[in-house]
Amino acid sequence: MIKNLSEVWIGDMYRPPSEAYSLILQVTVGCSHNKCTFCDMYKSKKFSIKPIEQIKREIEYFRKEVKYADRIFLADGDAMIIPTEKLLEILAYIKEIFPECKRISSYATHKSIQLKTDEELKKIRESGISLLYIGLESGDDKVLEKINKGVTAAEHAALCRKAKKAGFLLSVTFIVGVLGKKDWTDHAIKTGELISEIEPDFVGLLTLRVKEGTELHNEYLRGEFQKADGIEILKETEKIIENINVKAPVVFRTNHASNYLSLGGTFPQDKERLLSEIKSVLERGTIIERRYREL
Repeated sequence: MIKNLSEVWIGDMYRPPSEAYSLILQVTVGCSHNKCTFCDMYKSKKFSIKPIEQIKREIEYFRKEVKYADRIFLADGDAMIIPTEKLLEILAYIKEIFPECKRISSYATHKSIQLKTDEELKKIRESGISLLYIGLESGDDKVLEKINKGVTAAEHAALCRKAKKAGFLLSVTFIVGVLGKKDWTDHAIKTGELISEIEPDFVGLLTLRVKEGTELHNEYLRGEFQKADGIEILKETEKIIENINVKAPVVFRTNHASNYLSLGGTFPQDKERLLSEIKSVLERGTIIERRYREL
């Protein structure tokens, strides 16, 4: 018998901004990859998949605690890595216990999509998961190798197409400032090009934060990495947007707590407006920066 939330959630919980009002059901602990040099989210956790009976007890616990849940987010870092038959059993039980649930979503990694066949992905989609969040981070292979992502941009594109073919909505994220003060031009251009190739349903840009306990933080302490400043971040964002050329609607956001400037729109129609907003802020920022140096 589960008595309180501390018996359900293991460690800190993370979810995308758009899942702020979702019920978070932790079906895995940690991240199946957990090797990215910049990420500290799951460093304290050893990856595991919770036993099916434990997951069912937790679903029952939330049913007693929550009157209504039309959205459920499956945590931790990669619920899609769960073997298909077990995942389908979890989804069936969610539907049974939470019949009002209209949307189930999850983080996914390149590994979890790669391991599943087209037919398995289709079954998972039909059984309830409709939205996948994937951290692509960059469209530049050199950056992906540097941050130890374990996948190339071309492989990411292929796996995203595979997920879209199965019927999933895709929300992908990229990191601005991932190279710090080093030349980010290729990263920005190729990121815009990868977005254009995939045409995901949603795109979010996050700004890099150097977290203690990560390999990147050690690089920072050794003086091997210098953080980009606000103006550099905005210029990098501008370059990414300049290189996004899509025909299908793509919802774009920079509304994460890490971002310097909150932007929102839908490509292709809002591209010029977004660039205009950045240009306006950059112009004001340059003036402020110049006046500050003159003091």
